Amino acid sequence: MLQPNIETFLACNADYENAELVLFGAPFDSTTSYRPGTRFGPSAIRHESFGIETYSPYQDKDLEDYAIFDSGDLELCFGSSEAALKDIEERADIIFKDGKFPLMLGGEHLVTLGAVRAAIKRNPDLHIIHFDAHADLREEYLGVPLSHACVLRRCHDLLGDGRIHQFCIRSGEREEFRFASEHTDMHKFSFDGLAETIATLKEKHVPIYFTIDLDCLDPGFFPGTGTPEAGGVSFPELLNAILTVTKGNVIAADINELAPNLDQSGASTALACKITRELMLAICSK
Repeated sequence: MLQPNIETFLACNADYENAELVLFGAPFDSTTSYRPGTRFGPSAIRHESFGIETYSPYQDKDLEDYAIFDSGDLELCFGSSEAALKDIEERADIIFKDGKFPLMLGGEHLVTLGAVRAAIKRNPDLHIIHFDAHADLREEYLGVPLSHACVLRRCHDLLGDGRIHQFCIRSGEREEFRFASEHTDMHKFSFDGLAETIATLKEKHVPIYFTIDLDCLDPGFFPGTGTPEAGGVSFPELLNAILTVTKGNVIAADINELAPNLDQSGASTALACKITRELMLAICSK
């Protein structure tokens, strides 16, 4: 009997009822400030995932051994950031309500705000671990407060001081770095201090939202992103950092800012697929 063609991320074909982790895409890039294309990221990661293996030699784990459900991409309104964020929040909230782990594929980084809104409703003591090249702490960008350049500032509006921990940051306005020095826990240029931060949060049993902007990677490794910044980390460094963060009480996560159209070689998408696989394995095997 013929079956419909339904494309999921590699091996993420469990029934929803049995799944422990639920993948969903948020293909939105309406506030991208430089080069657009991240709206194509989720579908590209899903499609190109079949170019990698289900097995990770880094962790000695296999996606085939875990129950993961891919719910596909949301159909988001490109004319309204707030409408898109509302849809993202509703999808994440359903996944939380059903006792499962939401993993979102962006899209530009603004999509994180929707998922964080859902997470903090159920976890009022939430902390954020943020990997990025950019501070994303502007009060507004070109007069707009809902921008991927402002997403962590909007998250700060919800969480308050000392609950956003930023790593690899190497770009931003002077005022963003001044704001960070007073209100967030910023670690510039690298993952220095990450293990200590996770150990402290784990000891306090703090729930963690984990957001990975892939432009934390050096553009020599990952050119397929809208706002590349020289001086980033390597794939092994990012992988080790992911394995460190997932030792803590991570309750939701996202991976964002792949613009596959900006790297015709496909290497950036292949790297994003591998990061997605490693993150899912690290989460599911806890």
